[in-house]
Amino acid sequence: MAETSEQYNNVIETCRALFINKMKDYGSAWRILRLPSLTDQIFIKAQRIRGLQQNKEHRVDEGQESEFIGIINYCIMALVQLEKGVVEQPDLSLEEATQLYDEKIAETKQLMLDKNHDYGEAWRDMRISSLTDLILQKLLRVKQIEDNKGKTLVSEGIDANYQDMINYAVFALILLGQNEANTKE
Repeated sequence: MAETSEQYNNVIETCRALFINKMKDYGSAWRILRLPSLTDQIFIKAQRIRGLQQNKEHRVDEGQESEFIGIINYCIMALVQLEKGVVEQPDLSLEEATQLYDEKIAETKQLMLDKNHDYGEAWRDMRISSLTDLILQKLLRVKQIEDNKGKTLVSEGIDANYQDMINYAVFALILLGQNEANTKE
């Protein structure tokens, strides 16, 4: 599991660097987005990944990797919105946003480590397409919970679903990286 932790950190380092650079370009404009808008952004990215996996022809020259990174970063934004609420004007400095990013990732990574221990790293034997489908399933669950005004009877809440999507996307990026490395050998 030490290898998983290191691989996880490497993936997040890439995602975090992009988040910081986008914050430098745009500030915290994302703070005005309501949760359903963030959920829809994640849905668009997951649908694009599924399309890339199913279609032979690609008209936009971006692969799955950038979309999985987008899923991770949008899920972190959603977790921040859940905690802090939506605002009418951007209100976070780069430092504040980065600190929140790091807090949400630390919580999400701990969840991954706990589940990974219990499930015995089963994700390593999964197909990337299955991870994509699981993300889409989680999105449909989140949409339903949003339609139910955030209420669930016996199920985990929206935050747990966003965390699972982050972890599935990280797993997919790790597997994509391994597949790429194996192809070069």
